[in-house]
Amino acid sequence: MVESLLAFAAVGFLAQTVDGAIGMAYGLSAASVLLSLGVAPAVASASVHAAEVFTSGASGLSHWLLGHVRRDLVLRLAVPGALGGILGAYALVGLPIGAVRIGVSLYLLGMGGLILYRAFRPRSPAMMRPRRQILLGFCGGLLDAMGGGGWGPIVTSVLIGHGSAPRIAIGSASLAEFVVTVSVSATFLVTIGVSLWPVVTGLVLGGVVAAPFAAVLTRWLPERMLTAVVGVVVSLLALRLLLTALGGMAGGTG
Repeated sequence: MVESLLAFAAVGFLAQTVDGAIGMAYGLSAASVLLSLGVAPAVASASVHAAEVFTSGASGLSHWLLGHVRRDLVLRLAVPGALGGILGAYALVGLPIGAVRIGVSLYLLGMGGLILYRAFRPRSPAMMRPRRQILLGFCGGLLDAMGGGGWGPIVTSVLIGHGSAPRIAIGSASLAEFVVTVSVSATFLVTIGVSLWPVVTGLVLGGVVAAPFAAVLTRWLPERMLTAVVGVVVSLLALRLLLTALGGMAGGTG
């Protein structure tokens, strides 16, 4: 039990270090570990989101204290994101989502390329309109709940891709994610419950310890380098998601 707790604490620490620094990858990293161990997708998503209630709260608070948060942006992302997350949690229990994941992965591949392009040219002053930010929050919450993770790759990458300063996009999306995660976790708790508490405890311990350190990394990294790192990670996560979705569909038809 102690060895398992320490192992998942290490997973949580590493995942949150990356997530807190560039605004993505905690949920997808942790969910991938659980899925590789044979945990059902709904149970894996429920466990990861239960842990993220604490890690996203610590991360959002750290970014807020460092001045990486815009409150109006947080509200436009968090409220529709929570609604989308609740719907996504219900959908995950009984609906196949292979085709949705393929579409999302292709979109993220394109967005990763756009971010890399913008890392090597001056950032566009044009910002995403508020109504589109609301829609982005809803889609991010929906797909995050259905995939066990994905809020950061979708929300943070789109904000940066449309010209938001990386630190503000990462900090605001991280704080909004806390609200979304609470809503998704509550939905899973009502529908299927959360059973893997030793796993959740380990992920929480490692993630909470890493959160302040990761937020400071965001401040230290040069903006152009930070943008480039986000673009690379988004592209790699999208490619992995695409291969996983294609493999799942092939296995389902085989």
